[in-house]
Amino acid sequence: MRWALVKVSLAVTAMVVVAFAVPLGLVIREMARDRAFSNAEREAAAVAPALSITTDREELERVVASAGSDAAMAVHIPAGQGGEPLGIGQRRATEEDIEAVRKLGRASTATVTGGSTLLQPVALSSGEIAIVEVFVPEAEVTNGVGTAWAVLAGVGVALILGSVAVADRLGVRMVRPAQRLVEGAHELGEGKLGARVPEEGPTELRLAAVAFNSMADQVVQLLANERELAADLSHRLRTPLTVLRLNAASLGDGPAAEQTRAAVEQLEREVDTIIRTARDAKPQTAAAGPGAGCDAAEVVRERMSFWSALAEDEGRKWRMAGADRPVRIPVARTDLAAALDALLGNVFRHTAEGTAFAVDVHNGEDAVIVLVSDAGPGIPDPETAMARGRGSGSDGSTGLGLDIVRRLAESTGGDVRIGSSVLGGTEVRIWLQLDGRERAPRRRGHRGTVRRRRGPGRLVPSFNRSRSLP
Repeated sequence: MRWALVKVSLAVTAMVVVAFAVPLGLVIREMARDRAFSNAEREAAAVAPALSITTDREELERVVASAGSDAAMAVHIPAGQGGEPLGIGQRRATEEDIEAVRKLGRASTATVTGGSTLLQPVALSSGEIAIVEVFVPEAEVTNGVGTAWAVLAGVGVALILGSVAVADRLGVRMVRPAQRLVEGAHELGEGKLGARVPEEGPTELRLAAVAFNSMADQVVQLLANERELAADLSHRLRTPLTVLRLNAASLGDGPAAEQTRAAVEQLEREVDTIIRTARDAKPQTAAAGPGAGCDAAEVVRERMSFWSALAEDEGRKWRMAGADRPVRIPVARTDLAAALDALLGNVFRHTAEGTAFAVDVHNGEDAVIVLVSDAGPGIPDPETAMARGRGSGSDGSTGLGLDIVRRLAESTGGDVRIGSSVLGGTEVRIWLQLDGRERAPRRRGHRGTVRRRRGPGRLVPSFNRSRSLP
């Protein structure tokens, strides 16, 4: 917008300058010409009285010398009664021009070499017509015209520069509020709910800023209401959870009773987490600073211990690898546990009893990869499975579970991929970035194998190696 205003102002001012400067320059040139010929007429008029009195050469030469000079003025007297014509000074006009003026009886101009001449007829006492010729050089005709054109050009350039400067300042006054509005929209889109725009500038942009600020306030209010609603709804779950906990306490001893009590305790923790998250409005998947996050190996061991009881009941073989040493990741413990539960729950839900599964943790310098594999029928359409809410509930469909995992990985700058497992079923790979940067596009190998070079001279190995279950 700023440059558009400058261009429009430049074009309009240039047209105005041309429209006024060119005619004014032409008028100045005509004025200079009229001034030069007016001076020539005055010089010719100074000789006319002497011609009406005498035609003596000596007298006329003195008059011509006093009126001008022999180089610029000439007098042409015709022959009278058998006499010869008399010429004083240097003649520049042709005989035809002189005779034409003598016949017409009025002053005229003729173009000659180096300029123009004024031919002025004067009546003699004898009745003959003498012609006074005054030479007007071209330099005298154009005297001051060049300077006038230069002044007009300077004034025109000054006007154009001034208009461009004014248009630029007006453009800045209009563009700056628009830029602040754009920046505010980007900040609000990035989740900075405190972003507001100064209500200044032209009327239209000021009204837009008022509308933006009002919209931002409404968004903050709506989010606050949603958080309160989520907290209130979660708080209502505490009553039936208390009943469940009391009933679980009365189940006695045994694997099923312990598993039920552990599930109730986990559900209570999840409800408390939801309430705190809703109240604080802080994302749980982002690390707060150095040392924040959780130990992925510890979470994997804990969740595999939880699911191992059900796997034993269903006759499933399982394997866990890479969880024997600490692996720090920049996500919350509860979020990683929820993602693992979603994937393992899908294994138990969508594969037959006795189907084997495995969980591998691979720790790198700038990324951690968690692989969840099974020996089930696989997922025929991974793209549909990754889309939120597209799960059909049939075998191989994952519903919303993979979307939970995807959002967890993307919060660190990583991603989630679905491929074929060496066990014969599905392999879900969760790539968690440790530095929070977006990764470059990767290459896919056979059967979902991922090979990726992470830095000079270092190749992250393939994670689809042959495995055997215990």
